Amino acid sequence: MKDYYKRMADEIMMAAQLASALEVSGTPKPGNVHRNADFIDTRFEHYLAGSIAIGPHIREVALKGIDASLNLIKLSEMRIGRHVKESVHEVKLWHKGGNTHLGIILLFIPLAAAAGFMISKSKIEPNELRSNLSKIMRETTYQDAIDVWDAILESSVSALGSLEAEVAPDLMSIDAKSEILEKKLSLYDLMKISSKWDNIAKELTTGMRISFDLGYRTLSDVYEKTGDINTATVHTFLTILAKHPDTLIARKVGLRHTQDISKAVKIGLVEAKKISRQAEIILTLGGLTSKNGRMELDRFDKKLRDPRNKLNPGTTADIVASSLMIAILCGMRV
Repeated sequence: MKDYYKRMADEIMMAAQLASALEVSGTPKPGNVHRNADFIDTRFEHYLAGSIAIGPHIREVALKGIDASLNLIKLSEMRIGRHVKESVHEVKLWHKGGNTHLGIILLFIPLAAAAGFMISKSKIEPNELRSNLSKIMRETTYQDAIDVWDAILESSVSALGSLEAEVAPDLMSIDAKSEILEKKLSLYDLMKISSKWDNIAKELTTGMRISFDLGYRTLSDVYEKTGDINTATVHTFLTILAKHPDTLIARKVGLRHTQDISKAVKIGLVEAKKISRQAEIILTLGGLTSKNGRMELDRFDKKLRDPRNKLNPGTTADIVASSLMIAILCGMRV
């Protein structure tokens, strides 16, 4: 039986590694690193290295999910935050390309735990996977929050801005850890506060609504129709971007005007919504399935990565990755 548990944890690990690799391979995902485009300091190969490096801690947290399903540990003892922190550290050991995987790790770790929790099932079903994920996030602790804070600092994340102390701990402040301890804020609590300006945080407090309801369904539909995983990945990216303006772009644009993150996102959403409308137009033209769509998509990609713009829909890319992981866990094969 132990061999069966280890095999299941291995499969969850491989699902995560494959999902991460497929996401960065999606070409062209406008404004992002892909097979035909790098950033100055971060290359396609850095993302591939990170996709492999996340494996061991994905496997470990999957085993924790199995232990929880067997009532060997409580959900609150899964140490989601520690696995996020250690995964971020592991990625940094394997490439020199900076922060490539923090968002993906934040989404993948609870997904892997939720998948492990389904050890008694013959097949992973999306609805139950989502339900388990929500339960796990609600049982996170203040120690999980502190560990994720450490992971954010190690990742040298930009575009975080600042907050008034009475709203929540300012994650860029050296006092953040003591505030989390004092207020006993769980990881779920922090994500709930951050969900107002960050779609990854929103995913972690809504049972990954975008990933399950839009990303997974779009990916499955397009892949079934085209038989092409690259087309499915890019069209999923465009669909999510069209319907959910990218909060990384909103923060980066808004923080040019104010360091107050809540105000910055409101300002930046104006530009982010323009980008969303362009993604919708490309889909209307057929995206990768038509000549006009491909031409417009290439132009859009070059426009976003132009040094004068530097608009990277990175949050959208992370949610595409979680959508891919869900699909693979639920049986999709490329």
